[in-house]
Amino acid sequence: MPFADLSTGARLFYEEAGEGEPLLVVHGLLGTARLHFPHVIDWLSPQYRVIGPTLRGYGESTPKPRDFPLRFYHRDADDVLAFMDALGIQQAHILGYSDGGEAALVAAGQQPERFKSVAVIGAVGTFDPAIRPRIQTMYPGDWITAEERQMHSIPSVDTFVLQWINAMKHYIDAGGDISLGNAHKIACPLLIMLGEKDTLNPSKYAKKFLAETSHGRLATFACGHPVHDEQWDEFKRVYGDFLKAAN
Repeated sequence: MPFADLSTGARLFYEEAGEGEPLLVVHGLLGTARLHFPHVIDWLSPQYRVIGPTLRGYGESTPKPRDFPLRFYHRDADDVLAFMDALGIQQAHILGYSDGGEAALVAAGQQPERFKSVAVIGAVGTFDPAIRPRIQTMYPGDWITAEERQMHSIPSVDTFVLQWINAMKHYIDAGGDISLGNAHKIACPLLIMLGEKDTLNPSKYAKKFLAETSHGRLATFACGHPVHDEQWDEFKRVYGDFLKAAN
């Protein structure tokens, strides 16, 4: 089983399949690459070298337990970039889902030359105070399953969720800028994919982010948060066309 030891101090387990241009897939909250992207990995691996790191604290990656410092998206983005360094990847496509999508946008703004294309599902790069009540609904953590708690070695689901909520509120109270300030630096093709029923990621936030980019666009789907699960055929069409154009 492959692991990568990073300069950031994390040790990440990762999935890898296929050959060709590197394409990173970055999972979301309570996920792993194989858990959140099983169909995507199988679909794309005949044409790309698909690599899916498990973010620190999740699954078999360390350090544990998974925690959420006030700028955790930036820590995850630093890990993604260090992961690329550890595997000797100079440039890659990147696809991020949910929290992994936010980290992907941060990474692309920090080191834009490292990415040939950036696509995210259920991520918007910026928030405002109007979203605070929706974030608060994540507490208590009784929606986290026993299987997820065991998989990620979570000592307390309520502590886990409260850390995430407090970090999100910190981003909002600091102006809501997760990656918006560096959006103008993203030079490669950019695609934001949102479900029309995704209450945590309204399209108005994505449009604000995309207004600062030169090669970005928004695609919406008739579904909720996990676009690639709930609208698989349409997702394949939209993202497949995007990758072809990026190449």
